[in-house]
Amino acid sequence: MPESSNLRQARSGRLRVFIVAGMLLLLFSAASKGDDSLADFTLHVRPFLAKYCFQCHSEGDPSASIDLKSPQSSDEIDAAYESFRNAVRAITEQRMPPEDEAKPSPEERAAIEKWYKARFVDNVVARPGPHRPRRLSAREYRNTLRTLFGFDLLANVALAEDTVAETSLVLKLLPTDPPGPSRYRNDTYSNPLSSVAWDSYSQLADSAIEELFSTKRKANLELLSGKVEEAGFSISNAERLLREFYPRALRRPVAEDQVRAAIERVKMASDLVDATRFELKALLMSPGFLYRGLLMETQPGKTQAVDDFELAERLSYFLWADMPDRELSNLAASGQLKQSETLRQQTERMLNSPKATNLAEDWAVQWLLLDNIVEVSTDVPFVVALKSQPIDFIHYLISEDRPILELVDSKVEFINVLTARYYDKDRKQLAPYSRPKGIENEIVPNQKIQLIETSGRGGILTMPGLLAMNRGPIIRGTWILERILGEFLPDPPANVGQVRANKEGETLTFRQRFEQHRAQSTCAICHDKIDPLGFVLESYDPNGALMQNLGSIDTSGNLPSGEAFANVDELKRIFVSSQSETVVRNVVVQLLSYALCRKLEFYDQPVVDEITQLMLKSQGTYRQLIHAIVNSLPFRETVAAGVSQ
Repeated sequence: MPESSNLRQARSGRLRVFIVAGMLLLLFSAASKGDDSLADFTLHVRPFLAKYCFQCHSEGDPSASIDLKSPQSSDEIDAAYESFRNAVRAITEQRMPPEDEAKPSPEERAAIEKWYKARFVDNVVARPGPHRPRRLSAREYRNTLRTLFGFDLLANVALAEDTVAETSLVLKLLPTDPPGPSRYRNDTYSNPLSSVAWDSYSQLADSAIEELFSTKRKANLELLSGKVEEAGFSISNAERLLREFYPRALRRPVAEDQVRAAIERVKMASDLVDATRFELKALLMSPGFLYRGLLMETQPGKTQAVDDFELAERLSYFLWADMPDRELSNLAASGQLKQSETLRQQTERMLNSPKATNLAEDWAVQWLLLDNIVEVSTDVPFVVALKSQPIDFIHYLISEDRPILELVDSKVEFINVLTARYYDKDRKQLAPYSRPKGIENEIVPNQKIQLIETSGRGGILTMPGLLAMNRGPIIRGTWILERILGEFLPDPPANVGQVRANKEGETLTFRQRFEQHRAQSTCAICHDKIDPLGFVLESYDPNGALMQNLGSIDTSGNLPSGEAFANVDELKRIFVSSQSETVVRNVVVQLLSYALCRKLEFYDQPVVDEITQLMLKSQGTYRQLIHAIVNSLPFRETVAAGVSQ
């Protein structure tokens, strides 16, 4: 007997109730068993944020430095880890909410901090980051093209002895890479391929191929194609060139049918050389050449070890900012590179190569903001001397395998005749210098000296170039806090104003006037961290010279931890003793982030903790740190996007 419409509707209604009840039961079960932190967020944290934070920190608010309203799901909360970290820090330090807003109770602040630690600190399990193919940075592209062809593409630049100009055609044509979320320029994942960059790649590919087939580069061509007989470039030369070029350009083996198809197209062409050039350019313009990590086979949603060729790429671009050389590629092809001892040997070999200066010239320059030194003077040789000093020092720390903490306290310095005036009697260690006839001023290389009779120097904090580029106690203190201790503070309020000058008859020092300026409690929280680190360097003038009359200068201070110091030497002793973990941890974070080409996330913190403790227990050196990074989980493994089937 057919059912009535009322009966069908009733059964349908009951079915919907059962479905909804089942979904609620599943959600309750998942929340109670799998994600207590998300339940706490929904029940306690989000209401707190709605009460105290959403008014100013929501999506679309142009004045909001962070968006705390949008994240709601577990994945969204994890993705906003840094925003929550900064917010919780501001709340617990009572910098937020602002003075004119309602304040949370101590119990509310404690509850928010407890949730944050439970979610992002105490219960975190290390895991690798997502597999994200990324475009070669301009520096990596320049080095890769040079290694691939065997010569550098140079711009026509006339140089005098006292000038510096970019001679690389690649770096002159390619747009400058903006720093990524990691603050490093090799973090190019979110940097789109613009039409300007594409046109530059096309022009550079044409220039490289044209020069390869020129008379002056015959030797380079024959290394790739075999000897070119008097009859000219042959089919045999073209086939050998393509077979050699394909796997080297793509930095991994290539399917035979792909190479064979290119060879067949060349054979059928009316102009052999033009056809070969076309195939080479197509390869140089391909995503497989321009992007790293694009060709590794991945399993969606699965954690997996990177393959040998990806490991070779990661190692080579980390240490050299360049493609793997033949030895590294051959070991990857044989499956030996992933073996622990082989990987250790290759890392050492690469660190002993002249190419390893990349770590000082690229990583350290970006980490310590050394490019800012060029603004301190119009005297080019002098500026080069100031900038090369910390670069040579960092390279020394790495190449000589020095302890990590020598970054802030060392008896070794690198100087030349242009910076010798900063180093008292120790300047006598320099080899005699004679200026060439007819040369008024020239760029001079540094020499290594020992600090024996020079006071107020040693380590990165007191190098003249760094002091000169960071003029004033606030800028100097902020630089130390961020670059050496790894703590980045929010921007100051827009209405902060300037430190007032002395009124008529007043004789207040800048430090005394600044104490009046920073009287607001919300300002004092940040300045308690910045000011002691800046005023301790007041014995150095704006040009980085140690001033003579030090008796009237107050350089004493206290860290927020309560540790007191009278001068920069005492501060350095604190940095290498009670604050050593903070300094070492920051170096670990900076180098690991550069090696991974990405900002570190909360799930990287267990690895940071492990490496930091290893370095502290063993008085770790820079090479030990590099080996630890190369063998770390995020360097050796990855997770591909997508959902596994």
